[in-house]
Amino acid sequence: MSDPTNEPIRILVIEDEESIRIPLVDALEDEGFCVLSAADGPAGLEIGLREDPDLILLDLMLPGIDGFEVLRQLRKDRVTTPVVILSARGEEWDRVQGLELGADDYVVKPFSMREVLLRVRAQLARAGGSTPGLGEAPRTLRFGDVVVDLAGYTLTRAGATATLSRRELELLAFFVEHVGEVFRRDQLLDRVWGRDSASGPRTVDTHVLKLRKRIEADPERPKHLITVRNVGYKFIP
Repeated sequence: MSDPTNEPIRILVIEDEESIRIPLVDALEDEGFCVLSAADGPAGLEIGLREDPDLILLDLMLPGIDGFEVLRQLRKDRVTTPVVILSARGEEWDRVQGLELGADDYVVKPFSMREVLLRVRAQLARAGGSTPGLGEAPRTLRFGDVVVDLAGYTLTRAGATATLSRRELELLAFFVEHVGEVFRRDQLLDRVWGRDSASGPRTVDTHVLKLRKRIEADPERPKHLITVRNVGYKFIP
């Protein structure tokens, strides 16, 4: 694995669908990662064995050889690089099969870039890496008396632990990364839900209300997730 103090973290994306691969590569590069990519199983396996990337994002339905076989060959060759599977195959059998073969995480398509970046950071943290621009990759978010486990999708406040939905986690992480900035509802939809989302402004309001119940001592008088009248929301730690 690369030493993050000397060179950028390298991530290999093995994905045959160009409409997914290119935006994923762009998003990772925007975060400061060095990204390698392959559009089929044999090329992905060859790059994974030759280049020793710090993390691999692996599709299952690939030309040549499928993602399961790529993963099997990587582990057979004693490659210990963290592997996050990205697949439209969300059945329990597929998830169990991937994890049994040595995958470290499994993300079902369609996914948001925010979720993938959170999963990437969590895996790099476990592997001892770091996230460009953020110092050591965070496994938890902390503010006030709130602790959020990014990998476990849990939030603890005042001794009580609750499970967050994927979208709640993504929205909270986004606010924490943009302390004090005011965002309109349409901006939050674009940045967290994605530009192709069919959700509307009320979806944002609903998720903000849910988060307030999780993180605020008094949700009716919030101190963290603040409403800016006629504009939107901002986060104050």
